[in-house]
Amino acid sequence: MRNADSTAALTGEASEGAQRTSPRWIHGPLGRMLVPLRRWWYDRVVDDVDQQAVIAKIASESGTSPRYIFMTMMSAGIAILGMLLASPAVVIGAMLLSPLMSPILGAGFALSIGKVKWLKLSARALAIGTIAAIAFTALIVLLSPLKTMTPEIAARTRPNLFDLLVALFSSLAGSYAMIRGREGTIVGVAIATALMPPLAAVGFGLATLNWTVFGGAMALYVTNFVTIALTATVMARLYGFRTDLSSRQGWMQGLGIFAAFVALAVPLGLSLRQIALEANTQRVVRSAMADSFPEGAQVEEPTINWGTEPLAISGTVFTPVFNPKANAEIGARVREVLGKPAKVQIEQLQVGSAPGAAEQAALSEARGARSTAASEREIATLVNALTLIAGVERSAVTVDRDNRRALVAARPLPGLSLAGWRTLEQRAAASAPEWSVSLRPPFAPLPAIPLEDGEIGEEGQRSLAVIAWAAERLGYAVTLAGRGDALESATITLREAGVTLTQSETGPADRIEARWEAPPQ
Repeated sequence: MRNADSTAALTGEASEGAQRTSPRWIHGPLGRMLVPLRRWWYDRVVDDVDQQAVIAKIASESGTSPRYIFMTMMSAGIAILGMLLASPAVVIGAMLLSPLMSPILGAGFALSIGKVKWLKLSARALAIGTIAAIAFTALIVLLSPLKTMTPEIAARTRPNLFDLLVALFSSLAGSYAMIRGREGTIVGVAIATALMPPLAAVGFGLATLNWTVFGGAMALYVTNFVTIALTATVMARLYGFRTDLSSRQGWMQGLGIFAAFVALAVPLGLSLRQIALEANTQRVVRSAMADSFPEGAQVEEPTINWGTEPLAISGTVFTPVFNPKANAEIGARVREVLGKPAKVQIEQLQVGSAPGAAEQAALSEARGARSTAASEREIATLVNALTLIAGVERSAVTVDRDNRRALVAARPLPGLSLAGWRTLEQRAAASAPEWSVSLRPPFAPLPAIPLEDGEIGEEGQRSLAVIAWAAERLGYAVTLAGRGDALESATITLREAGVTLTQSETGPADRIEARWEAPPQ
C-alpha cells in the first residue's frame, strides 16, 4: 500500500502542469524558419496526446514491486537456459516476460521533464532488476552441468554499432507506443531484445569466472539501456512534454545527450569496423587462394589467427596441379589489398582433373581422421569447452593432433555423479564430432542397477552404460552384488564392454549394487 501511495504521489507530482508546451529551442531563428512544420506537428500529432495520462501510466510502472522482481528473474532464467541450449526460440520466449522496459522508459521520461524523484525511483528499480537477473542466471549456471560457451552467449560479448542501432530503434518504437497509447507485449519484446540476453550472458561470465564474457556482455547491456533511456528522453521532448528545466538546462541536457550518443557510437563503430575488416580479410584470403590455383580446385575455408603479427593464415586446397609458389602469391596478394604482411601456410592435396574430383576429395578428406585438417580454431574451441567442464587450466588439457584426441582429468565437483560427468563428456564431444574426447572423472560411487520385475530395464541399462564408461576411464575393477539371472546378464554386458569385475550373490533382490574393487588412496 505504501508503494502504491508513493507511486501515486510521484504521478501527481509528475503530472502537474503536464500540458502541452513548445520546446524552448523552437523560439529561435531555426524555429521561426520551421513555423509551418511546427504548426502541423503540434496541431495534427502532438495536440491529441494526453500527456498527463502518459506520464501517470509510465510513472506507475517504473517502481520496484515483487511482481517486477519475480518476472525479471524468470525472464533471465529462461534466457540463460535458452543460451546454454543454443536455442534462439527459448531466448525469444524469455523476452516475452521481461519487464525491464518500464523503469528504463521511466528514467528517460523523468530525465526529460526534470523530475528527480521519479528518476531515482526508476534507477533504483533498474538496479534491483539488473542485480536480481545477474544473480539468478549465475546461480543457474553454477548448478547446471552445462557450462559450455555457445554461439548465443558469444554473440553478446562483442558489442558494435549495430547493437546500438537495435537499442535505438527499440526505444523509438517503445516510446512511440507509450506516448500514443499503443503499448503492449510486442513493444516490450523489442526492448527486451537489447537487454535480457546480455544480462544472462553477464551471469554466465560471473558464474564461470570468464571475465571476457562478463565484461563484453556488461558493456553491451550498459550501452543498450543508456541508449534506450536517452532515446526516450528525446522522444518526450519531441512530443512537447513539459519540463521543469530552465532554457539553459534544457540546452545543456540536449548537448549531454548528444555527447553521450557520440561517446557510445565511436567505440562501437570502431568495433564494427574491426568486424568488417576481419570479414573482408577472410574474403580477400579466400579469393587469393582461388586465384592461385587452376579452375576446378576446391578451396576450404581459410583460418586466420588475428593475434599474431604478421597475420598467420592457413588453409587447405584440393587441386589437380600443385603450385609451389602458392604461399608467396597469396601472401603478396594479401599485402597488396590489405597493406598488411601475412605468413601463409597452405596445404595442397592433389586430386584428379576429372569434373567433381576436387569436391569428392574434399568430402573424403572431411570424413577422414587427418590431424592436419584440424584448424586452430576448432582445437581452441574444444580446449575451452573441456577447460570449463573439467574446471582446470588450459595446460591441463592434452591434445593429440595426430590421432585427433583430447584428454583431460576433471577436478571434483560436489554433488555431480558419474552419470553427470559422462553427460558433460558427451556434450564436449558433440562440439567436435571428428575428435575423440576422453574426460577422466573424479573418483565417485558407482550407480546401482535397478531391476523391473527381476529384469534390467531401460534405467538399468543406463546405469550399466555409466559403470562401463567409468571403469574404462578410471581403470579399476568392479564388483557386482545381486541375485539370479539379472546379475548374470549385467556381468556379461560389462565384461563384453571390457570391464574387469567379480560378482557376488549376496546382493538385494530389487537391484544390483556396484562398487569399486580397488578404490584409489
